[in-house]
Amino acid sequence: MFIYFMRCAIIRGMNTTSRKDFTQIAFRVAQIATGDAPKPEPLSGKKADSSKGGKVGGKARADKLTPEQRSEIAQKAAQARWKK
Repeated sequence: MFIYFMRCAIIRGMNTTSRKDFTQIAFRVAQIATGDAPKPEPLSGKKADSSKGGKVGGKARADKLTPEQRSEIAQKAAQARWKK
């Protein structure tokens, strides 16, 4: 279980645009294992606002829709999933 956790943590920490070599990955594993891994900075500015707005906007939109409209949207989504 621990190895799986470490592997997932490394994968989440990797950026697709920058490749890391073995020593960088090993260093990251050591940081995570010892608890010295840097904490991600909280979102600020436009990113924080857009994240917060998306959460509020989806609920507001759902509240405005009638049950028939929600059902129609759900049917379209299910058809699109099964079409693939």
